[in-house]
Amino acid sequence: MARILGSSAAMRNVREIVARVASVPVPVLILGETGTGKSLVAQAIHAESQRASHPLVIVNCAALPETLLESELFGYVKGAFTGAATDHPGLFCEADGGTLFLDEIGEMAPGLQAKLLHVIEHGTIRPVGSTKEKDVDVRIIAATHRNLHEAAKNGTFRADLLYRLDVLSISMPSLRERREDLAELIAHFFKQSREKYANALPEKLSREAFDGLLAYSWPGNVRELGHVLEKVVLLGRSNVVTLEDLPDNVRHLDRPSVSEFQGDIMPIRELQRRYAAWALTQLGGHKGKAAEKLGIDAKTLWKWLSDGD
Repeated sequence: MARILGSSAAMRNVREIVARVASVPVPVLILGETGTGKSLVAQAIHAESQRASHPLVIVNCAALPETLLESELFGYVKGAFTGAATDHPGLFCEADGGTLFLDEIGEMAPGLQAKLLHVIEHGTIRPVGSTKEKDVDVRIIAATHRNLHEAAKNGTFRADLLYRLDVLSISMPSLRERREDLAELIAHFFKQSREKYANALPEKLSREAFDGLLAYSWPGNVRELGHVLEKVVLLGRSNVVTLEDLPDNVRHLDRPSVSEFQGDIMPIRELQRRYAAWALTQLGGHKGKAAEKLGIDAKTLWKWLSDGD
């Protein structure tokens, strides 16, 4: 579960739920805004389950039209349609014994929803063009950014399928709901991008650049943060990333910085939190080293990082 980052109460709760539901052989529904890390949670559930030695098959329900998604999921027999020159087992068969992760389940067409409900209830699939059913042993994990209960009321999502999927649910918090995790995430993605682009120039973030990353609202959540840090590292023009190196939508040059005594006066605890968070990123997210450099113990560092959120 190492890839589910964050020390906030919200993320500790997510990890606790993952640990509890991993071994339970029932469907799981993961809810949350786009970019919050729903697919990572699905991977963690599979990795912690008794099915970990079997495949985890991932499919984005929004990426394929209905007819193609049907044949991809359930397979087809030779001659089922033009171009079906051989039998194709499909993703349910590929995931047999393991887990099938249906991302963006809210985009699935009603006809396919009915077929999915049949699989959950009976454990069998019928390939396109076949008259025979096949047994499959697959755990379903589904994810969506949509409100499926509202969709069920509106008739765009089957209520009976929702009840079968929503046996266990996990709600992923947005990044603005766990801003105390920002320093750790910034350090992680900056380090990851530097390792990916070994010849890139940037070696560290300036205090102003870090402050800019902290202050941004991150509507695209963790995914957006990762993309921004990758871009900053890839396009960096020197060993230190400055505020001017940040994308235009992230950078606000008139924002008060932790290194400049100008603009609005902020509480000392907020100044303390930002400086501690910046120090943490400079030391690669290593909390022990950050506490030592700041001349405080680990408990005090945690308090500084949590204040103001």
